[in-house]
Amino acid sequence: MTPEKIELVQQSFAKVAPIADQAAVLFYDRLFEIAPEVKPMFHGDMAEQRRKLMATLGVVVTGLTRLEAILPAASALAKRHVSYGVRDEHYPLVGSALLWTLEKGLGEAWNPELADAWTTAYSTLSSYMISEAHHAQTVE
Repeated sequence: MTPEKIELVQQSFAKVAPIADQAAVLFYDRLFEIAPEVKPMFHGDMAEQRRKLMATLGVVVTGLTRLEAILPAASALAKRHVSYGVRDEHYPLVGSALLWTLEKGLGEAWNPELADAWTTAYSTLSSYMISEAHHAQTVE
């Protein structure tokens, strides 16, 4: 990712952070709308799940300037996701729900340049996580 794209992602996430819970509700509502088959993967307290999502996004967004520092956590997350039943085809659906949520949350601030920056960030991380998930499956 270019420094410019990283800055766009970080600045825009700072605008979403104050409405984190609302954004997480939008995200999961959208995800379950476009991928109802994933809903059974989520057990228990969705409020806690929403907090975890936003906290994880915060760590990732902050860590984009030092991607190598967040990759071990992303690897561990990918491996946990395998045990929950997450498959490769779920990652684009999550990405779509995330971009939709950001577009709704940022309103007029959302533009093609910002969409491209977030798409690049998500693609970079999800590609790595898919690779790590495959590694986890071959090791088991």
